[in-house]
Amino acid sequence: MPYHLHFGEADPMRIRFAISPLWETHSAVRVLARPAKQGYHLPWMRRIASAARGLDLGPLHLLMPLRGHSPDSLYPPPLGPAASFDEEIAAVRATDPAVALSDFERALAETPGAADTPEGRRMLADPAGATERLADLLEAAWEALIAPDWPRLRALLEADVAYHSRRLAEGGLERLLAELHPAFDWAAETATLTVAYPGEHVRPLDGQGLVLMPSVFTWPDVVSGFDPPWQPTVAYPARGIGGLWSGPADRTPEVLARLLGPVRADVLCALEEPMGTTALAHLLGRAPSSVSSHLAVLRDAGLLSSRRYGHQVLYERTPLGIAVSQPDAK
Repeated sequence: MPYHLHFGEADPMRIRFAISPLWETHSAVRVLARPAKQGYHLPWMRRIASAARGLDLGPLHLLMPLRGHSPDSLYPPPLGPAASFDEEIAAVRATDPAVALSDFERALAETPGAADTPEGRRMLADPAGATERLADLLEAAWEALIAPDWPRLRALLEADVAYHSRRLAEGGLERLLAELHPAFDWAAETATLTVAYPGEHVRPLDGQGLVLMPSVFTWPDVVSGFDPPWQPTVAYPARGIGGLWSGPADRTPEVLARLLGPVRADVLCALEEPMGTTALAHLLGRAPSSVSSHLAVLRDAGLLSSRRYGHQVLYERTPLGIAVSQPDAK
């Protein structure tokens, strides 16, 4: 019982990518309540365990059923390609209480007994007050769980957007959708994107196009189901999650460190996905000026290439750089 997203004539021209710090916060909070979803994120889980214990996330978890509706008004599609958390949480606080009430009713109904808990009754009795409290919780979760790692997370998400934007330009919509996730099925004859997922959701795009949103903490799921008036959106797992929480020592072969020097080898091996200087410096815990000089040397040696994406320059390994950084590969 999947999602069915029906494209009109103009919709393929209105495909765009976006990232959302609010969505990552929501998805991270969900991971904390779902041990089976921890997977790649266990190193992050161990590191933030103390901060998570200081948060009362129960009201948010109450609105996160195992399957079914979660409030779109709390976790709306991104406002733009790269809105800040402050911009997104301000939009949540401005939610019409009638919209919030409808969202709370639907979400609570997905979990038997949830509406009859003390917190559930508070939400239904005062949706405006509940929205403020929930926004406060999301803000606290952002500050404690996501903000310290946001440069690293944002770099991974931006690298995914850059990669798939290029794939869209090279191969068109059909190839892009085929590569994004195994759950995607594009039917050209009906111009329908079907996403395998428990549940049933049919959404004509009606000229609004589709937002494709890479996500770190959504893994391994694909999430959609946004109803009007929300922008049609699909969140999918970003590329490169497997190495996200690895440190330089985990990914740099000793023989490569002897050849290039330990810092330069760390820089080369850290570029499992395209990345800018600032994000790479944050990942490696080094000064941007130092990382920049090493990037220049590696690029001049033919191990890296660079290209501009928006306001930043992204570096990625060339085929030679890939071969050198994986000396044990057959």
